[in-house]
Amino acid sequence: MADDDQHGRHGVTARPEPRVLVVEHETNAGIGLVGERLDAAGVTVVTVGPERGKAVPHSAEDFNGVIVLGGLPGPADDDEAPWLPDVRALIAWCLESETPLLGSCLGAQMLAYVAGGTVAGVRNGPEVGVCSVDFMPAARQDAVLESLPAEACAVQWHWLEIIDLPGDAVLLGSSGKCPNQAFRIGPCAWGVQFHLEALAPTVAAWARSDRDDLRDLGLTSSGVIDDARRKEPLLRETWATVADRWIDVVRRREGTAAGTVQ
Repeated sequence: MADDDQHGRHGVTARPEPRVLVVEHETNAGIGLVGERLDAAGVTVVTVGPERGKAVPHSAEDFNGVIVLGGLPGPADDDEAPWLPDVRALIAWCLESETPLLGSCLGAQMLAYVAGGTVAGVRNGPEVGVCSVDFMPAARQDAVLESLPAEACAVQWHWLEIIDLPGDAVLLGSSGKCPNQAFRIGPCAWGVQFHLEALAPTVAAWARSDRDDLRDLGLTSSGVIDDARRKEPLLRETWATVADRWIDVVRRREGTAAGTVQ
């Protein structure tokens, strides 16, 4: 029995649970719902970033996937956020090594920027609160987004947008205000302009801190918070499934790299 525990049944070595590296730019923009799904799947999560006191590595050789979260800076605002060159180096390494990558909001903007796209101020006004996103037919063939309906709601909170995607990107989702909402680069790097990880508590924290900005947009913090609370069950159902599918990609890539039988 001890032999089975160590080597697995029939002498096949049991592979360890995957490890995911999370880059957190700000503690109020954490891993949220995606973290819940990683924990439920038994994935080991290591979080790095300036407010964690842990430097962002330039590679993730000891990890099976990488998540880059959102934050206030733009993807090249190095004076404001001096850790960003390290994040860009890590993203470039993930693209080169085909390590599964998921970028949310700033993370998606950085992915596009590193791969040759452009990011600038929003052209049609910020998207804030729970908003609709339309998904392309290509999303139905995508390993991570295939479960989505043609239209879904997601938490948005951005004053920058991806103006031009890299030439090799596959556009998967769009919205009336922001054409480049979701995309894939290569076999396993995904970017989403929205916050698939964010639920009502995160929206409440952002709405309270950005009360003046919301007022300028004709919104109220209470209105944005109440809307997120009403829609949280749908947000949870929709994006938990997408997170699970990304975790499946991590497991498959880890298994392929380790030479295990799927």
